[in-house]
Amino acid sequence: MNDYCAFSKDHKCLKWEDYLLTRHELAEADHLCHGNWIEIQRLYEYIDRLKAILDENEIDYPEI
Repeated sequence: MNDYCAFSKDHKCLKWEDYLLTRHELAEADHLCHGNWIEIQRLYEYIDRLKAILDENEIDYPEI
């Protein structure tokens, strides 16, 4: 795909602009998802530590 359109007055391809915008949005979404996944993993590790402390002290907690 390129940035040329023979049918446009200024020869700009609207599909190319949409492609660039979509590509930018996907890159941003990927970055945000990666950050969220890192946070989720950190929280899972925290939960595992808390469960270990509760088990060590023989404190019951609900299983989900």
